[in-house]
Amino acid sequence: MTENLVEQVRSRYAEAALAVTRSSAPRAGDACCAGAQTGAAEPCCGTAADLTTGSCCSTGSTAAETAGSSAAASCCSTAQALETGDQFGGALYDADDAAALPEAAFLASLGCGNPTAVADLRAGERVLDLGSGGGIDVLLSARRVGPTGFAYGVDMTPEMLDLARSNAATAGATNVEFLEGRIEAVPLPDAAVDVVISNCVVNLSVDKPAVLAEVFRVLVPGGRVGISDVVADDDVTPEQRAERGSYVGCIAGALSRQEYLDGLAAAGFTDASVTFTHEVAPGLHGAIVRAVKP
Repeated sequence: MTENLVEQVRSRYAEAALAVTRSSAPRAGDACCAGAQTGAAEPCCGTAADLTTGSCCSTGSTAAETAGSSAAASCCSTAQALETGDQFGGALYDADDAAALPEAAFLASLGCGNPTAVADLRAGERVLDLGSGGGIDVLLSARRVGPTGFAYGVDMTPEMLDLARSNAATAGATNVEFLEGRIEAVPLPDAAVDVVISNCVVNLSVDKPAVLAEVFRVLVPGGRVGISDVVADDDVTPEQRAERGSYVGCIAGALSRQEYLDGLAAAGFTDASVTFTHEVAPGLHGAIVRAVKP
């Protein structure tokens, strides 16, 4: 069952990467919460079959039916993004960021937040993005840390890695490296980075304690965590999460707020917090997760 879920995630993200490679305008089901076009009958993360098994933040048919009208207003997006038909992931980044990076990096953005905006990156820092996808957050991090800093991305999907490396070459980024691997076993040495970010990926892991332990391991003492993820209310059971969306849609595998805080504490982190930003399904939210390695 565990490996089957891993392969489902890998396959879904490979499809998303190939869709971006094939076209500058991927179909609605090819990426996270592609916003409904103005006047469209279905809301963001609608009930069509391609969205049911969609990528990050898609709530799938069950969630859309359960959420009713609230899905159209809040499913992984803002009202403005839905009105303009913008893809949710790309819509979270400002105009300056959009102008500085290849279009393909934004089209491949499958996240539920903007971790580079909350990680307080500083010149000269080393950053790791878990599940880096098409490379948008790595490339933005590289710009923020400047030529004396460095940004790594790790991803298990070869198609996404190819796309990310192509985007880096197009952007002229020289202080980046994309590594193939799982976020449960990061291919970096101990104390290798100052900051770890991630965008709607931890929920997809089938071994979240291993992920948090790896984050702790690769951080230097005093290192910081700035993660965007989907997080459930504490009273939403794992069974209810599975009813409201698929695993590959970033819903069924989401931790609750308390589970996240407990997991961070068990890994050794301090000053942990989970801040909800927007609802993505009933009882589930886009959230900012912060913590510090003492």
